[in-house]
Amino acid sequence: MRSPPSDVPARPPRRFAAPARWSASAWSAKVSDPADGARPAYDSAAETLAHIHKVRDRIEEFVVALLTRGRVHDASKLVPPEKPGFDAALGELGRIPFGSPDYEALVAKYAPLIALHHANNRHHPEHHGDAGIAGMDLVDLVEMVCDWIAAAERVPGQAVDLAYSVRAFGISRQLEAILANTLARWPTAG
Repeated sequence: MRSPPSDVPARPPRRFAAPARWSASAWSAKVSDPADGARPAYDSAAETLAHIHKVRDRIEEFVVALLTRGRVHDASKLVPPEKPGFDAALGELGRIPFGSPDYEALVAKYAPLIALHHANNRHHPEHHGDAGIAGMDLVDLVEMVCDWIAAAERVPGQAVDLAYSVRAFGISRQLEAILANTLARWPTAG
């Protein structure tokens, strides 16, 4: 098995390793040399490996951002001024199907509390004012979808009501399709 070129920086040990079938040597072994045995004028392996490492680094940064969001998700509900209101609201709201008339009545009842919560948490489209979903970044969107899934799981048999959210937040058809594809990965979500 060939080693990566020496000009590619060594990688620190990873907590999660890619399967061996993804290694550079596994891929390069499948690339045949020219029929005449001559070496190509340019060997792209070093540049490709450097690119792969940079992409891995960006993905790891994204994962860290998501894990950070997970650790602080809805933490504002645990301290005043939100906590007293959510002590009352979640007792009523927790078992009512999302989007139902009863749900909408409770949302109206607790509108000031919910507005405060939205103002404190980027994963809600309302946090972004008139821009709504368009004001969010991808980390916000992922947290929002995870929030939808977890909220649906509060009510036995409930799934994420994507059609409701599409109407409520003016989600484009393209983003709706992406969200539907994502929800399809989790059987309990869709």
